[in-house]
Amino acid sequence: MAAEYYEGIGRRKESSARVRVTSGSGTITVNEKPADQYFPRDGDLQRVVAPLQITELAGKMDVTVLVSGGGVSGQVGAVRHGLARALLKMDESFRPALRKAGMLTRDARIKERKKPGLKRARKAPTYTKR
Repeated sequence: MAAEYYEGIGRRKESSARVRVTSGSGTITVNEKPADQYFPRDGDLQRVVAPLQITELAGKMDVTVLVSGGGVSGQVGAVRHGLARALLKMDESFRPALRKAGMLTRDARIKERKKPGLKRARKAPTYTKR
């Protein structure tokens, strides 16, 4: 490898994650905590390591993540997006596999703004005839 590490920035909802990938033993650290402690919910860790499994690098790369903003689900998505981007910088040949799995596409869904005359973005006040 030419560089010491490869970095990717991932975003989802209000979350933003800076992911660094280096060759190593396969440890994943999120905000200076082990990933299984930071994401204890079932399925979250599998979602995070999915790009490594697709590229068959699970257990071969150390991943360091700084993630902020949003909630748990948004942070999981941001880390996954950042990890996929970092792996792409490492080796461009991963692009077709990551693209097919939908990991390179930024999830553009964000909270819709509240509209005037409504209670929330789409919820209207209760209609009363009399």
